[in-house]
Amino acid sequence: MGLFSRLGDIINSNLNAMLDSAENPEKIARLIIQEMEDTLVEVRTAAARAMADKKEMEREIAHFTATRDDWAAKAELAIDKGREDLARGALIAKQKCETEIERRHHAMKTAEEAFDRRQEDLTKLQAKLDEAKAKHRALVMRREAAEQRIRMRSQMYDGRADEAIIRYNQLERKVDEMEAYADTIRGREPSLEQEFAELEQNESIEKELAALKARKGKAPAKKSEG
Repeated sequence: MGLFSRLGDIINSNLNAMLDSAENPEKIARLIIQEMEDTLVEVRTAAARAMADKKEMEREIAHFTATRDDWAAKAELAIDKGREDLARGALIAKQKCETEIERRHHAMKTAEEAFDRRQEDLTKLQAKLDEAKAKHRALVMRREAAEQRIRMRSQMYDGRADEAIIRYNQLERKVDEMEAYADTIRGREPSLEQEFAELEQNESIEKELAALKARKGKAPAKKSEG
């Protein structure tokens, strides 16, 4: 069973309400359009059939009219010839033709009314189909616009993430450089062993200097206090 059970349901349907209540409006819009297009084909077929019936009735009316006129002429001829019996038979045949003509006129009127109804249905259905297609296009545009916004935001966030990673790497490199520079500075300062070695060397030099002065008869200089 389709979305619409009768042609009137389609023509009188509230597309906004149907789409607003749908879980997937775009999908429902496609289904509505498909069913409307199928119904449009059926209505056009019915209209064509009604037109064909009308034309067939017109041909049959023309045929029975010609036959009726022929029997009327024969009835007159029979009267002229004094053949009342033949005239009576011709008039009976003429009446049968008139009955068939009347039936065909009634059938043709029915076909015309059916054709007019189908044409009216086609006009309304086409308008409804155009409305459904317009709503479907609007839904597609809204979806594509939303997807585009999502892509742009995703790209923006990805760009921010890349920028943050670059800044972090730069900061990490800066820290590495600072640590390396600090290590270099520490390498220039004398170690504890070096300082003691220098003290021992200085003491040895002072002793040797004092001995040299003693040999030369000079007293060693006293260090000033304070």
